[in-house]
Amino acid sequence: MSKSVGKVETLFFEYKNPRKPLRLRVGGELDQFTLAYEMYGRLAPDKSNAILLYHAMTGSQHAAGVNTHVPGVDSRWTKEMHIGWWDAFIGPGRALDTRKFCIICANYLGGCYGSTGPASVNPRTGKRWGSSFPVLRMIDIVESQMKLLDWLGIRKLHAVIGSSIGGFLAQLTATRYPHRVKNVVLIGTGVETTVYQRIINFEQITAIESDPNFRGGDYYDGPLPETGLALARRIAHKTFVSLDAMCERARHEVISHKPPYGWYEMNHPVESYMYHQGQKFVKRFDANTYLRIVDAWQWFDLVAEADAKSFHDLFSRCTRQKFLVFSIDSDISFPEAEQEKLVKHLKHAHVPFTWIKVHSDKGHDSFLLEPHLFAPHLVQILNS
Repeated sequence: MSKSVGKVETLFFEYKNPRKPLRLRVGGELDQFTLAYEMYGRLAPDKSNAILLYHAMTGSQHAAGVNTHVPGVDSRWTKEMHIGWWDAFIGPGRALDTRKFCIICANYLGGCYGSTGPASVNPRTGKRWGSSFPVLRMIDIVESQMKLLDWLGIRKLHAVIGSSIGGFLAQLTATRYPHRVKNVVLIGTGVETTVYQRIINFEQITAIESDPNFRGGDYYDGPLPETGLALARRIAHKTFVSLDAMCERARHEVISHKPPYGWYEMNHPVESYMYHQGQKFVKRFDANTYLRIVDAWQWFDLVAEADAKSFHDLFSRCTRQKFLVFSIDSDISFPEAEQEKLVKHLKHAHVPFTWIKVHSDKGHDSFLLEPHLFAPHLVQILNS
């Protein structure tokens, strides 16, 4: 019978090497940084049972079990964060079985849950990085986590798993380092940033940067840009949850008639629900981190960042791997057409793959909420 991994704690990988700094794609370098990570299960003596799990955009290293405190994260580690975001998937007897595998999940470089990011203190100045934190690309996040794997002594991953933009990172890992990955699991993702995503992301960027409290990103000594960040979250949230699921959730909301900003009075549960999503989010996330990750999303170039010449060149590196690709039929953030593009590239490059179409009314968030729809297929690829 499956059960949770129970109480867990966040660990910290400290990279410090002036001779071999992490060179960033856009320019600049970091000769020291911290990654917050968690591990579930034990590494085998030959370390061949490791699974690297990439979280989604606003996720964290805390994928499973109960963790009520993370040092240095301050008030951002709210009660909402205490249960792992993929808890139903990870544990003894679960899809990612900790009796067999060691699952590793790290907070992105640039993050706000213990990894070095804009809210962290710059060791050279003694002040928070703020606007001076370097520009990041998706490959920079991958390269930082590869250094974590090197430190752990893991030469080859049994699998890499990524959902949403975590799927971008999983693909970069598999194609940039094909000799280090055996299986690849991609859930609700694609091979490029779509026009729809660009528009939604641009709206979020302008929402944050238009907040008077944003102050160009140097706001840590004053009021935080909560209005802009809450609006950005509402803009994004409607792409994660299907309208049917949103209306169902909103039925349980208490309608607040108090005008949140001006004269308008909310008069429908869905308005109250969306308002609450924004207000809840600002308590647990940092606006600069949000912008750094969205910026990396806007500029994402799978082929270029993996140092390939074309999609065929890229995926031809993966013929010794097995891919499992999930589509969610109600997903409007990464619709089925995006996975179809991915599958066509895999087929053209003769990469072994399985494509599963999940039927759900939960939208993009199905991968967080409905483990029974994904677990049998995860078990099959991970145990084959």
